[in-house]
Amino acid sequence: MNVSDSERVATLLESKGYKLTPNEDTADIVLLNTCSVREKAEHKLYTRVGRIRKSREFKPMIGVMGCVAQLEGETLFEKIEGIDLVVGTQAVGRVTNAIESVLNGNEFVTDLGQRESDYDWSVSPSQRNSPYVAFLPIIEGCNKFCTYCIVPFSRGRELSLPASEIIRHILTLRSQGIKEVHLIGQNVNSYKPETESGLEPFKGATHFSRLLRAVAATGIEIIKFNTSFPRDFHPDIVDAIDECENLSTWVHLPIQSGSDRILGLMKRGHTFSGYMKRIEKIRAAKRDISLTTDIIVGFPGETYEDFLDTKKAVELCGYDMAYIFKYSPRFGTPAWKMADDVTYHEKTERFLELEKTQKNIQSERLERYIGRIIKVLVERQSSRRLEDMTGHSECHKLVNFKGSNSLLGTEVNVKISEIKTNSLYGELC
Repeated sequence: MNVSDSERVATLLESKGYKLTPNEDTADIVLLNTCSVREKAEHKLYTRVGRIRKSREFKPMIGVMGCVAQLEGETLFEKIEGIDLVVGTQAVGRVTNAIESVLNGNEFVTDLGQRESDYDWSVSPSQRNSPYVAFLPIIEGCNKFCTYCIVPFSRGRELSLPASEIIRHILTLRSQGIKEVHLIGQNVNSYKPETESGLEPFKGATHFSRLLRAVAATGIEIIKFNTSFPRDFHPDIVDAIDECENLSTWVHLPIQSGSDRILGLMKRGHTFSGYMKRIEKIRAAKRDISLTTDIIVGFPGETYEDFLDTKKAVELCGYDMAYIFKYSPRFGTPAWKMADDVTYHEKTERFLELEKTQKNIQSERLERYIGRIIKVLVERQSSRRLEDMTGHSECHKLVNFKGSNSLLGTEVNVKISEIKTNSLYGELC
């Protein structure tokens, strides 16, 4: 979501005559787009502003955007010396107004207001991170209020874009040469627009599964979506993946914990058995679906027995990859008021134990690709070997293979011959 926001801010700045510079030291304006999901990200902001301020004789204008800006607001001016403007998550469409206000001599400019009704979700091709891959938000915000999560407070309530607008964007992206589109949102499968406009001809048990079929009908080569919320993961999503070849065979479904007691304390809204029913549907699909997840260890009240339930869940689910995090309290969340009674040492021990388990499973899961031919979108030259090209498969695996720049932006078949820790290696075929 932050990458997507940054692309649109850069597009807006470009349209107003500003030019991006590849050299931070020559910039007149530096905008820092922030995340507050983890405490470490906030600390990086404080360090980064200090480094910018002290590294140059003449200080550039410094602005803070994103979730930290939304949550901290004007208090950032007191916490961090040298900040000129603060723009919240829904005010990014007015960032040029904030910049102009500073240029006109105003100090401590703040905009934490709501998104304007005519906000432009499009991105200029020149400001996209990739000429072949695009991120398209279809739902913003969160209504779930998991006790550890700051997102509902930093991103606001769920708001779904009209399906007709999404389809229009997809068709535009396709005309611009985009080959792969990521439908994104804090809980992408919670998608529920106010009207059915754009979805009427498509079958499906949920708005989201109908949207998937509608986007697939545009003919764009690859469609990925992220992140899915377990409680809203309807079996029909898997049916749509089976039916539409251009829907990615990758599902990211955060479990967070394998203990029903801890899931209850987290207010995740599902049990482990309910989660497993969704996994069983995914495993029963006609197509081989790659499954990834998020896990928190050391949540307040987590015993070692609770942790072992999570470890067992990881073994049962057989994830292709898992993002494992040590719990850190976030001010303003319900969990902030809970006793953080799992020591840092215990969190670290559990993290390492679970990471070892997951790495073994991941290695075993990757073995199934040996000898298999998979489709790969060629995105760039490998940073490690000049003779290699790299890209992501339809199941979202990073794949490297020998090839030339002439293949950039094309979808090729690669026969996998070797597995790495977090990637695959193969040969063109």
